[in-house]
Amino acid sequence: MRKFFGWLLLVLAIIASAAFIYFRTPDTDPAAMRAKYGGPPSQFVALGGGLTVHLRDTGPRGAPVLMLIHGSNASLHTWEPWAKRLGQRYRIVRFDLPGHGLTGPSPAKLYGAVAFVDVVEKVRAKLGIEHMVLAGNSMGGGVAWHYALAYPEHLDGLILVDASGQPEPGNSSPPLAFRVARMPVIRNLATMITPRSLIADSLPAAYSDPKLATDKAIDLYWELLRYPGNREATIDRFATAPDYATDAKLARVTTPTLILWGDEDHLIPASSGRWLAKRIPGAELIVYTKTGHIPMEERADQSAADVYRFVETRTKRGQ
Repeated sequence: MRKFFGWLLLVLAIIASAAFIYFRTPDTDPAAMRAKYGGPPSQFVALGGGLTVHLRDTGPRGAPVLMLIHGSNASLHTWEPWAKRLGQRYRIVRFDLPGHGLTGPSPAKLYGAVAFVDVVEKVRAKLGIEHMVLAGNSMGGGVAWHYALAYPEHLDGLILVDASGQPEPGNSSPPLAFRVARMPVIRNLATMITPRSLIADSLPAAYSDPKLATDKAIDLYWELLRYPGNREATIDRFATAPDYATDAKLARVTTPTLILWGDEDHLIPASSGRWLAKRIPGAELIVYTKTGHIPMEERADQSAADVYRFVETRTKRGQ
């Protein structure tokens, strides 16, 4: 009987190993990814401490600066529609946060809001920008309002696009990704098994019109998620305790604020936009109909026009 169980365990181990080899999705090749997604006008800027960020800095020098912070598992490419529509008028700065895109993982393995605010500040200082309008989508919106609390002297305007911040009521059942991040064995598998179908099945939920989750967009997310170190960084980030907004924190935001939201956002509902607007002094809220989590892609013309109006009429230095 003991010999039988020994053989059974061996067979199961062989089957498990074969399944792992079959389903395993390796990292993408860094050189190939830089060639595909990091061509001109991309640059790779060293910020110290071993961190080099993938960054694009376009538009006329001397123009008002619009710095754009992407959301969770996205990249600077999500801002391309705004860059095309606003790039003649403004200097557009966008970059991949640590653990995302072609920047790759943080050498310090720090992925909380405070760490990302530090990266934003280092980019600002590295580029010699004294004043800017800071915009952020989703997680990047959370980074943006945290930055507004830490460095208000550098901001002429704050734009929150379907931004994180409102605490989850009760939070008794965290999202699956957060639970996976706290399960050691499953956590390790998640850094090695990432089928394309995972992105193909989840990305359409970010849009009101799921057809916007094209094959090209799915490939972009899937390939950059597998950029070396990004999957481990994603798990580490999900395991980091969120720093939610509070009434007291948001009351201290003194920067003129525009809040943009999709009414069909199933990831962060429009009610969160109203929650933020009530707590940030003087904030203006615009909700787009038939729009999901990424209005700058799904409502590019309208959202860019609203940004233009905001920068021109409500910031201290927009001219």
